[in-house]
Amino acid sequence: MNYLIGDVQGCCDALDRLLAEIGFSPSRDRLYMLGDLVNRGPDSLGVLRTLRGFGDAAVCLLGNHDLHLLAVAAGLRQPHRKDTTRDILEAPDRDAWIAWLREHRLAVYEHGWLMVHAGVAPQWDLDLTLRLAGEVETLLRGGELEGFLRVMYGNEPSQWKDDLLGADRWRFAVNALTRIRFCRATDGALEFESKEGLDSAPLGYVPWFQAPGRRTAGVPIAFGHWSTLGLINQSELLAIDTGCVWGGRLTAVRVDGGEREVIQVRCEEAQSPL
Repeated sequence: MNYLIGDVQGCCDALDRLLAEIGFSPSRDRLYMLGDLVNRGPDSLGVLRTLRGFGDAAVCLLGNHDLHLLAVAAGLRQPHRKDTTRDILEAPDRDAWIAWLREHRLAVYEHGWLMVHAGVAPQWDLDLTLRLAGEVETLLRGGELEGFLRVMYGNEPSQWKDDLLGADRWRFAVNALTRIRFCRATDGALEFESKEGLDSAPLGYVPWFQAPGRRTAGVPIAFGHWSTLGLINQSELLAIDTGCVWGGRLTAVRVDGGEREVIQVRCEEAQSPL
């Protein structure tokens, strides 16, 4: 069985209960974690221990909170006052955990689903999405990690162009894959201020998955990141960040051929909203 799981964000108890609910067996099943493994919940290190213990049975994508942890660990960002990753940063084997995180993906296409943390720029097709994710993954795993993390942050460029190179290209790729919610309907420019549901779209902007002419239309896409969106369970669109750490639920979706099943557990580790 193949299960897609939304943002855990350090809620290890909820993850344990969800895995028990689905009867997960690493010898038989496979998990696809859609990013934001850590932060805001009470046991980020416990989540990493659980997932690493499953070996190849757990495919973990990186979200914005996971990348933030890498930047903090490198001394390039200060922890946010609501961060809850001290257990990782102060662990005696912290370097091993950071190295393990660096090996993970930003986009995966398996079992007929394109899986990302946040979304896809409307100008990208499937091949370009995977290629750009691969470029960033190579940087994360390579010897110039610090140099990449130094230029990773920022909202510009906000619009994709095929001739983007270097830091601008990689920054846009990271922003689309791990931060996107709304984009401008006319040209796909990204917008990062609005974090509420569909009704909060600024004038002229639409959810990225409703962008006119989106080149991944027809490709089934699963994503997390957008907790205020709630569960979307459509034939070619799965949104499964259901706000576990904010008092919602942790969601898994079984995808096997034409079959689909949604399994949820309530989170008892809720934090105060941002």
